[in-house]
Amino acid sequence: MATATQRTTQKNASLTDRARSAASGAQTRVSNATSATVDAAKDHPYAAAGIVAGAIAAVGGAAYAATRKSDSTTTTSKAKTKH
Repeated sequence: MATATQRTTQKNASLTDRARSAASGAQTRVSNATSATVDAAKDHPYAAAGIVAGAIAAVGGAAYAATRKSDSTTTTSKAKTKH
């Protein structure tokens, strides 16, 4: 009969094996997706450049909007405290 410690060790080994299997599968999928992305960028460089430029513009716009939002919040609160 297995002791509680042995059962826990077996469960941990099973979980470790499942985690390794999942990580290996994820690594394979990421590698395949990366290769496909690189190939697509090589086949269509202008489209890839356009996508990158759009992503940069979106991030820049979001950052700009976030700074404007925080500026307007502090300006509004300062204006309210002045009498």
